[in-house]
Amino acid sequence: MSDTVDPLVPRPIDLPTAVDLHGPLTAELVDRMDDAKIFAAPDREDAVAAWRARLTEWRAASRDRIGYDGRIYDEPGAAWAARCHAVAQVWLWDELLYDAEAATFTPDRFLADARERFGGLDAVVLWHAYPVIGVDERNQWDWYRDVPGLRTLVDQLHHAGLRVFVDYNPWDVGTRRAGDDLDELASLVADLDADGVFLDTLRKADPELVEALRGVRPGIVLEGESKLAVERIGDHATSWAQFFADSAVPGVLRAHWFERRHMQHHTRRWHRDHAEELQSAWLNGVGVMVWEVVFGVWVGWNPRDAATARRMLTVQRATDELLLRGDWTPLAPLATQAPGVHASRFALDGVELWALVNRGQHDVTGAVLPPGTDGTVVDLTAAPDHDQTAGGEHVQLPAEGIAAVLVLRPGAPEPSWLPDLRAAMRGLDHVPDARFRHRVAGRVGTTAPPVTNGAAIEGETVVVPAGPWVLTVRYRARETGMYQGAPYVDEWKPLPPRLHDPRTLQRDGVQDAPVAVGADEVSNREFARFLEATGYRPATPNRFLLHWSDGRPVPGHEDDPVVHVDLADARAYCAWRGGRLPTEDEWQLAAHTGRLRRRAPLVWNWTDSEHTDGRTRFAMLKGGADHLAQGSDWYFDGGPQPPEVTAKLLLPGLGLARSRWIGFRCAWVIQEERP
Repeated sequence: MSDTVDPLVPRPIDLPTAVDLHGPLTAELVDRMDDAKIFAAPDREDAVAAWRARLTEWRAASRDRIGYDGRIYDEPGAAWAARCHAVAQVWLWDELLYDAEAATFTPDRFLADARERFGGLDAVVLWHAYPVIGVDERNQWDWYRDVPGLRTLVDQLHHAGLRVFVDYNPWDVGTRRAGDDLDELASLVADLDADGVFLDTLRKADPELVEALRGVRPGIVLEGESKLAVERIGDHATSWAQFFADSAVPGVLRAHWFERRHMQHHTRRWHRDHAEELQSAWLNGVGVMVWEVVFGVWVGWNPRDAATARRMLTVQRATDELLLRGDWTPLAPLATQAPGVHASRFALDGVELWALVNRGQHDVTGAVLPPGTDGTVVDLTAAPDHDQTAGGEHVQLPAEGIAAVLVLRPGAPEPSWLPDLRAAMRGLDHVPDARFRHRVAGRVGTTAPPVTNGAAIEGETVVVPAGPWVLTVRYRARETGMYQGAPYVDEWKPLPPRLHDPRTLQRDGVQDAPVAVGADEVSNREFARFLEATGYRPATPNRFLLHWSDGRPVPGHEDDPVVHVDLADARAYCAWRGGRLPTEDEWQLAAHTGRLRRRAPLVWNWTDSEHTDGRTRFAMLKGGADHLAQGSDWYFDGGPQPPEVTAKLLLPGLGLARSRWIGFRCAWVIQEERP
């Protein structure tokens, strides 16, 4: 890694754009402002008025330059996006959404957790293929279409009031080819009744893709990753504010200032502190992306940030009209001189919402609103005994938190939504606890098999002797991490050489007894004998032995390794043989003897390495495979691999873990002869 790169510091392209307040608004200045993520706020208070005027001047000039008409936002099918404040990025097999033991989706459990901790969601992105795509020939469409009951899950989410995004991977060029992406994605949107498309790795969709999607779903909502060009705000109703660094004094999100109905979702996927992005979202009247499991890695939100999101989202949903149609004054003047306290004011028909943030380390209580604030002042986020005053003398603004103050100017009627909002805010207190809650992935599914007489399996195994061992494991650094913890903590966007680079880890332990590992993978012929002897049928038959014909191995391939089996299938076979799967360490120790054989074609081997942290299940594969998906670094590892290489596979459910390129071998604990 270059000595000049600090992954904990925003990259130059992540930084806010300074706004030139001097001289006329030239075409060059418009271009520079068009390219901003966030317009940096001025350091001096006496420059704020000129800054706001410049932003307004730029917006008019930029709209004129591209002939902006905002038509997508007038379409009924897309209107929901402007009020979509909270979106969750969720892996289809997240154990809040999917019960691996019962083999069923559990949307009620997932949504109940979101309501309790975040105040609920408005939409979800059902993440499906990455980081498992590439383990075999299946393309991104297969990873959706092969899921039994997926349309039912989408219908259940719709019934609960959520919108559903599907994910599009434009980099998927090295798997099974079917129709072109335009047709495949449009067909998927229609079949699943999806409301939107998340554009993985893309800032914007090509116009041809937009038109194809609009043909099957008028008003389809597209959400790109990171900064969206002003020219495309007219056909992309939402966008990620990912890796957006704010100025010391909070700035303004460029795309949302350009079009108030354009919803942005702040997210920093590897950060454990979300205070800054939440405060930016609050001041700008936009939303957040709740992403607690990043491709199998737990980066859950701390209690303070979850509580802040709950308070913020509850107010935003009730005051949508103010946020969308009200007169927005960023960095509105305040009475307090407390450092780090800032506000936006949204005013409509005599009703004002003051969105306040405190970037300081100390609570601020007292007169916050400017002198002369007349009318009824309601502190929506304060304790119940201080929630209404005559002039806002007792506003409570917690350290690193937010507050919401409503001002009803004289003569303005009380909004019809206010009683319900005040009731909803009861008990939604600020939580100061910003500690990160780790999750530890533990090994599951392992059972102790009976001890076996070594002589019975002597000719078909490689023995790993009892005693201590130390192994060097090699792996490719992916966003999945390995056994424990996040691979990138509080980093901005990981890039090569920190991403996809080869790494090593050391594993050590003690073998209590000798273990005999099968010298060969289990073959189709051997697995057929198991079925005949036991009548075994998997609880979920989807993709089981998909490569067989009429329930039998294809002639000429009887001695190929059996594939299209998942961990449960492999465990059942090994138990029938009086053994179990080898652990990944036993597999590697046996392979290092040089006597472990590989059947053709080469396939990855399941190992007894299933783990879960309560949100993600994964297992370690050994051996590599003849299959190698090419064309993108985002694909799963492939190709033949030396014994020390391990690949972490997130475990999908409902049979999708069964792959053309994953087989297994058995292991037995050997009873040592006593003298």
